[in-house]
Amino acid sequence: MSGTALKCSKCGKTATEKGVITLNRCSRCKKTIYCNRDCQKADWKTHKKICAQQANAGTAKSNSAGSNSHFAPALNELEQHVPNPFTRLDQGKYLHDRPKLDVFKLLIDSFRLRQEDDLQFDLKVTLESVYTGAASSLEPFKKYLTLAATRPGLLPPWWTPETQRECEEFGESGAWNNLRKTVTKAEVIAHYGGSLVPMQLRILADAIVGMGAMGRDGTATRKMMCEVESGGPGEGICTMVLSMNLGFDGRH
Repeated sequence: MSGTALKCSKCGKTATEKGVITLNRCSRCKKTIYCNRDCQKADWKTHKKICAQQANAGTAKSNSAGSNSHFAPALNELEQHVPNPFTRLDQGKYLHDRPKLDVFKLLIDSFRLRQEDDLQFDLKVTLESVYTGAASSLEPFKKYLTLAATRPGLLPPWWTPETQRECEEFGESGAWNNLRKTVTKAEVIAHYGGSLVPMQLRILADAIVGMGAMGRDGTATRKMMCEVESGGPGEGICTMVLSMNLGFDGRH
């Protein structure tokens, strides 16, 4: 399900009605939505009375959301928190029950990070991409989405060829999730505010491509993270593995 269309908190119009790709959230509270800076400025006298309160509430929700919030916190820049991401990856449902733009962002960034991994770990350059001098990696991304559609149940039930075109357009809209730019693991972590986001995106890309970078099979890592989310015995082992990996850009 894609959910109800978001509306600007000032003028009440949707992104479609305003002729823009997406609406933007207040950078402080991450809750109140505007279509442009003019509406945000016009609404500030009213919004400032609740902005700090909403920001604090969002922090509290982030700290408590999910069965194990240390390993699966609510992420920045995503509209909706979906708990137990590794369990969902293991079930092939990672992209389900998310708003449309969240799905677009995760697909685009899983692809962008996979391009970077292919270069760094396999010395493999994606053809017709920004890595070969193209203005955009749109063409290989189209193939990536087409491949994703062949994986049973991986894309949300509402996904259609029209949705794919919307996703492709969003990738060239100038948003952070930009097919015209490369991305690194460190940039992904900083953007989403979660140290395990690269691992999630890599597992998603593995499921779409059919194998991991360097031919690795990430099944053991995925299963271990599922145990962590359920509070199982994998947590102690996972903590040790993560502390080792934070020092260098290993595969996960």
